[in-house]
Amino acid sequence: MVERRPWLNLLSHAVLLLGVAVVAFPVYLTFVAASHTTEAIVQAPMPLLPGGHFWDSIVKALTGQISGPGSKAPVAQMMQVSLISALIIAIAKIAISLLSAFAIVYFRFPFKMFFFWAIFVTLMLPVEVRISPTYKVVSDLGMLNSYAGLTIPLIASATATFLFRQFFLTVPDELVEAARIDGAGPMRFFKDVLVPLSSTSIAALFVIQFIYGWNQYLWPLLVTTDEKMYPIVLGIQRMISGGDAANEWNLVMATALLAMLPPALVVIGMQKWFVKGLVDSEK
Repeated sequence: MVERRPWLNLLSHAVLLLGVAVVAFPVYLTFVAASHTTEAIVQAPMPLLPGGHFWDSIVKALTGQISGPGSKAPVAQMMQVSLISALIIAIAKIAISLLSAFAIVYFRFPFKMFFFWAIFVTLMLPVEVRISPTYKVVSDLGMLNSYAGLTIPLIASATATFLFRQFFLTVPDELVEAARIDGAGPMRFFKDVLVPLSSTSIAALFVIQFIYGWNQYLWPLLVTTDEKMYPIVLGIQRMISGGDAANEWNLVMATALLAMLPPALVVIGMQKWFVKGLVDSEK
């Protein structure tokens, strides 16, 4: 029997509150900076209480009313690029991983395990390692400054393929035999049996891959030179140029807040499925 001690509960709550404060304080400072003018932010010390210019900063950032030396692309446009890219990357990664894991588990073909390990070994080759040849291919194919160039090199996922393979191996053979007796072909078995059984895993991977796609910085930095194709993370960096006084920090901070919003909404909206997909032993 676990003994309840009031002082231990108090200590654990204090540690949790301290952790929340450490994480939330930079976000609060970002909100405060977005609610003041640039002149107020660059003064020392910076105000620690919200001002009255928050919505004005949000509107200016969304519509591109930026007078600083950096990028003047509308934040609404950058968020659209990031949203489309993140959705393509997440959906394509899951679709390709499902099909590749299905082929590896349920089909017999020469060198099956060789191909599986070839996919698995790519875990040791992140984008940063193969970035030069990948950029060369994308450039030769004319995919710079396009959604294809932003997403296609990032849609293969060895991790998701491995996870789906491990899950498919736990599916009872009786389900395969029952589907075969009912006259279901391979793709019908995949669509009507495996995909519904994998729904929680799909949801968890979607959250992870969406955030991965949304937070891309290095690859868009190479393949985009047109402001119209800047994703939001790259756009924040492009807005900062010159000294502190030259930048409109209130608009930069407003953009940072807007960049946090979609991933946070995805995590909050899919929290139940995300947690279930990671911890449910019966999925």
